[in-house]
Amino acid sequence: MSEEVKENIPEGWVPRTELGKKVYSGEITDIDYIFREGLKISEPEIVDVLLPNLENEIILIGGSSGKGGGIRRTIIRRTTRMHKSGRRYRTSALTVVGNRDGYIGIGFAHGQVSKTRELLAKSLKKAKLNLIPIKRGCGSWECGCGEPHSIPFAVEGKCGSVRVKLMPAPKGIGLCVSDEVKKLISLAGISDIWCKTRGNTRTRLNLIGAVFDALKKLNRYKLDEEFEKKAGIKVGRVV
Repeated sequence: MSEEVKENIPEGWVPRTELGKKVYSGEITDIDYIFREGLKISEPEIVDVLLPNLENEIILIGGSSGKGGGIRRTIIRRTTRMHKSGRRYRTSALTVVGNRDGYIGIGFAHGQVSKTRELLAKSLKKAKLNLIPIKRGCGSWECGCGEPHSIPFAVEGKCGSVRVKLMPAPKGIGLCVSDEVKKLISLAGISDIWCKTRGNTRTRLNLIGAVFDALKKLNRYKLDEEFEKKAGIKVGRVV
């Protein structure tokens, strides 16, 4: 086991899966190997060891009444159900993780009202378990620089009533998306993109889910080697 991998092992971690044991022993030291072999990540500690520079952002999916009739966005969404004994409250949270270099994941968790900190930790854990590599490139006909600053082709995603279309943009355009979607796109390592949405996009949970679905579809298509070289496509950290 290399010293770098050894330092990243969380204190007190006892691996329970075969994959976790191989990572713990140093047999697997590259997360790209896990995705190439189609292995399932069932322990968040695996991601902590192989991607120590992972960052996370909390999506503002909740809201409460503000002054003047507006909505004040919050990190927790609270829902109410009426029972014979009275109102029952539940809260939910959404967290996104990424290393700003081709890996992204989202995690949604819900639970009791009084356990906000535990709820955020649970959503972070789920986001690490849902980690996927993202195919990046320069698919804009206006640019053609061959650097992985955008996406290689247009792709669509959906979640609930929300439909999202992501389109490659030339260098310098920036992220032409909403503020919450920027958190997801920037953590994936994309710096230029265009976006077109339909449906009830005010439901941020569905909006983020649709964007994540679109990014996930980038890996479904097998491209010609000449096109990949011309567009400078990268999958994760693999050139």
